[in-house]
This record gives sequence, structure tokens and C-alpha cells, in this order.
Amino acid sequence: MSYLKFDKNLMINLEQSLTKEMLRTNQSGAYHCTSVVDCNTRKQHGLLVIPVPEFDNAPHVLLSSMDVTVIQHGAPFNLGLHRYRGGVYNPNGHKYIREFDCESVPRTTYRVGGVILTKEKMFISHENRFLIRYTLVDAHSETTLRFKPMLAFREANALVMENDRLNSECTPVANGVSCCLYPGYPTLFMQYNRDPKWVYDPHWYKDFEYVKDLERGVPYTEDLWVPGYFELPIKKGESIIFSAGISETDPEVLAKVWDKEIATRTCRTSFFNCLKNAAKQCYLKDKDGMFIISSYPWGKIRARDTFMALPGSTIAINHRDDYEEIMGTAAKALRHFMDTGELDRRIHGIDLPDVGLWAIWALQQYAKAYGDDQAAERYMPLISEIVNYYLDNRHPNMRVQPESGLIETMGSSTPASWMNSTLHGRPVVPRTGYLVEFNAMWYNALMFAAKLAEGRDGYGDARTRWSETAERLKPAFVSTFLNGYGYLYDYVSGSYADPSVRPNMAVAIGLDFSPLDRRQRKGVLDVVTRELLTPKGLRTLSPKSYGYRPFYLGSPEEREMALHNGPSRPWLFGFYADAYLRVFGLSGVGYIDRMLIGYEDEMTQGCIGSLSQLYDGNPPFTGRGAISHAVNVAEILRTLTTLKKFNM
Repeated sequence: MSYLKFDKNLMINLEQSLTKEMLRTNQSGAYHCTSVVDCNTRKQHGLLVIPVPEFDNAPHVLLSSMDVTVIQHGAPFNLGLHRYRGGVYNPNGHKYIREFDCESVPRTTYRVGGVILTKEKMFISHENRFLIRYTLVDAHSETTLRFKPMLAFREANALVMENDRLNSECTPVANGVSCCLYPGYPTLFMQYNRDPKWVYDPHWYKDFEYVKDLERGVPYTEDLWVPGYFELPIKKGESIIFSAGISETDPEVLAKVWDKEIATRTCRTSFFNCLKNAAKQCYLKDKDGMFIISSYPWGKIRARDTFMALPGSTIAINHRDDYEEIMGTAAKALRHFMDTGELDRRIHGIDLPDVGLWAIWALQQYAKAYGDDQAAERYMPLISEIVNYYLDNRHPNMRVQPESGLIETMGSSTPASWMNSTLHGRPVVPRTGYLVEFNAMWYNALMFAAKLAEGRDGYGDARTRWSETAERLKPAFVSTFLNGYGYLYDYVSGSYADPSVRPNMAVAIGLDFSPLDRRQRKGVLDVVTRELLTPKGLRTLSPKSYGYRPFYLGSPEEREMALHNGPSRPWLFGFYADAYLRVFGLSGVGYIDRMLIGYEDEMTQGCIGSLSQLYDGNPPFTGRGAISHAVNVAEILRTLTTLKKFNM
């Protein structure tokens, strides 16, 4: 039985099935995303969504959807499903679905009278080409399939309306046609493994309605261009393979390509395998290097997210080579910024003050996995450069105080930390001065660098400097952040100490080197458990703190206010688990293992097989935001790997 399988009763219930989405990527920036019933519910949904470097390298929807109609005895049965303005669904092809499973590739089984038809979808790795295979499992009379492509040719966060600027021409190619609706776009090639009948019948289909965008309070209707349709007869036991790509392919090799790609897939037969697939889908490899995309369907390559997600997305799934390649690309950009102050063209946010600290944390996970000697041989110069960069006060928004060793940043006018929501150009959470996780990670970085440098030639003086700074920093951290209630202030600016109970203190107690002793860690852990822990991660603000907003709903302004003031983040559970296991040891393994059940439940919710960007802070803890978030996936993978080591 498939780990990800949904029966007829769920699929035909649109209240349930439309909330479940699926994502496939080619690990080069292109993706396919829609609901499990193939009804697009977001403007970012589409069959073929690719980056277009000629414009902005942002994703663009070329092929929005493909309606398939079964024709028998002249009677058409359309298997498509769309929502039109006013909440009208047409056609209602979901009523023919018998089951959906997603073990290897997404597969939908339809039954129309005596016809049983399966549809399987797959992205070709590192190529902007999407394949759909239709197989006629059973039929008692002659059967024809009609395929109607619906085209958008627009940026994924925009919408298109009927216009007279498009190019309506279609050019014949081998077993198909090609078209390009607007100047500057790549040509779309639509081909089959058999020669179809093409009927040129151009029309605008109007008023498609995207319910997720309607809920978010943003524009939600558009028109799509249908240039015509294909028809192909199909016999029992036969398969038809459709290809959509930006280059012409040889139709005769499509079956071989399909079989070759299937052989490389990791089947989603377990919680771990689902997350492994989700992590790999966020890889991006191109001529500029190898990266991690922060999220789908609207994420970017972000420096902080890259280093946060890197250990769980690679080391935890035994992809050491990928770690080294991604780290190599990111380290090059970080070094260039530290040397010149110039931003990177591909990696956003390389100048944020804590990026170097997250880089050292990621390197620390490498050392834990493969040994200090191998880590030092490959990365000791980089670690030394980053630590000295901060110590020498060369970062434009980070200053080390010479007496205390504490590290200070300005975040009152521009967000400095991962809590970066803004409203009217100002931070919603104006964390400034001494930030608790910045200083804990700074202490951890100093201690890790000193440990790795011990006994290694050329680092004696630097190691002494690092150790002495850490010695000053440890008591200063405790006196600055630990309050009389047993938890840590979120930030301290001048005489103001922010009393909000936030999860950044979990980072401070989850690090390998914490400035807190075991008793102090346990006290903080108790507060985090009592006020922040949910089945979907740690709340971004305690319900007892002022301004708690648990639900990420409403207008864009309302959602921005709520973003870091209540909703839970799964990635923070990774640090919580680290802290819990350090405090309780083996006796805490069972508890952490049970807490992971809440994340495994999400494999059949939201984006199936992945984790959303955030979850409501109150029951039923519904997933919100981006449907697949790299850092969340990575940290739950890292936690699973940590538990395996305890159980060995």
C-alpha cells in the first residue's frame, strides 16, 4: 500500500481535496504545482513553471493546465476541473477519480463507464521539460483522448487578462506544435510520443478564479489562452506520453526517458523518504553553482535560509557531496561580501548580520558528521575568516563590544534577524541591540572555532583571541539575557529588555556550546515547553505575551502583523529537540519521537510529502504560507537523524 494514497471519497470531496497540493521540481528552478485533483487554486500553480533569465530569473507560468477528455461513441467526458468566477466549478472531472497515489510519481486513476485511465506526471531532472503519461488500463470500445492546453505565459505572481498583444501562431513540430505568446519568452514545445491530430481552434477562456488568492486578499482571477486541441486514439494497454518543454525533443525517446527517470526516484514509502524528496526538490543547480531555494512556490535563494537548511537537506540524507558543493557556492559569495562589501547576484541577503553565524553553525554540523580533522582541513580558513570578520568589526551592521564580547546590531528601522516582517517600511518586531540568538550563536562560533583550531599550525594567536572573547562573553550573556523568571529576554537595547516570550531562546539552549549551564538550560526549556511548544513547532510568541496573533489569516497587512507574533515554525523544533536531549539524554528520546508524530501527520496535508512555511499557533494548527519550506523540512530531517544516533 502506498504511503501517500487517497481514495475516491476524499478526492471527490472538494472541501478536502482542494486543500491538498503537490509539488514537483527539476532541481534547476522549474516546478509543477497544483492541487491533487489538478484544479489550480493559486496563481503560482501550473504544469510548467520555469525561471526566465531574460526577464528576471523569477518563475513564469507557461503551461497552466491540460484538460483531457475521454471520447467514446462520440460522447465526450472531460476529466478537467477549474474554478471560475463566483465559485463555479466546471467541468467536474473530479467525479471520475477513483484514487490518487504519490509513491513514485503522482498518479491519478479515472473511471468513465468501462474506461479505466491512469495519468502519471513527472519532471525531467535538470531540464525544463514536464512529462505526462496516460495509460488506458481497460476499455470495451474504441477510445479517443482529446488534450486541450491552457497557456498563461506570465510571471508566477502576476495574472493575465484577455489582450490582443499575444502571438496566436502555432508552428508544427515533430508530433506536436510550438508557440510563443509574447516577445522575450522561450518557445513552448508540446509533443507526443505518437503523431496526434492537431486542431487549431484559438479561444480565450475567461474568469478563472484562484481560491487561495481570494482568501489571501490579493488579485485572484485571470484569463487563459487555448490555441486548439490534440486528439489521439488509444487502445487497451497502450500509453501516450505528452511532453511540454522549451526545446524540441525526439518523440521516439520519450518512453525511454520516462523509464530512465523513474529508476532514479526515491519512493515516498516513509516519513523520512517524503522529507528526503522534499529536501532534494529545493536543490537548484545551474551554471552559477548549486543552491537551496528557500521555499516553493514563491521562494528565492536566500543566504540565511541556505545555511540554516544545509545540514538537514544534505548531511541528514547522506548527501555529503551536495553539502560541499552548496557550501562552496555560498561560501564564495560570503567571502566576496566580506572582502568587498558587494552583494551577490543570485544569493539574496548575503549582507544580513547573522549570515556568517549561521554559516559557522552549518560548518559545525559538518564537523559533527565527518570529524573535526576533515572539517578543519576543508573549512578552517573559512571559519577563521568569518570569526575574525566579526571580531574586527568589519560587518556594517554588527559590532562586538570589547569589554563584554557581546555582539550588537541595529534592527529598529530595517529587520536584522529572521523575524523580518515589515509594515509600511518598518519592522513589525523591531528587534535591535543585543539579540539573544545572535549572541548565543556568536559564543557557539567562538567556542567551535577555538576547538577546531586546537593544535593546528598557524592558528595559535587567533585561537587565544577567540577563547578570551568567549570567556568574557559567557558571564555577560547570562547577566544580560537571563531574567528572574527563568527565561531569556528576546533582545536588550540600552536600558530596555524585551520581556516577550519568543522561540529565539530555544536556539540559545539548543546549540552545542551554550553560555548557559545545564540547570539554566533546563529552566529556559521548561518555559519554552510550557508556552511555545505545539505539535507543529514553536510559536513565534507566547499566548501570554502582548500582541499574540495565532492565525495567519486576513489581508496582507493582517498576515504581516501575525507572521512572527504567534504562528508556529517547525524548524525551531530542531533546536528544541537538541536542547531537550542535552538536558534529559536517553530518557528524552521517547518524548521527542512522539512529538514528531505531529509532523508526520502533515505528510498527507497541505503540500503532500512536505512541510508548510508556518502553522497557526492555536488548534487545529493549519499550515499556511509557502507550501514547501526548505528550513522546516531540513530541521525535522536533522532531528530524525539525531534520534537514530541515540537509538543505535
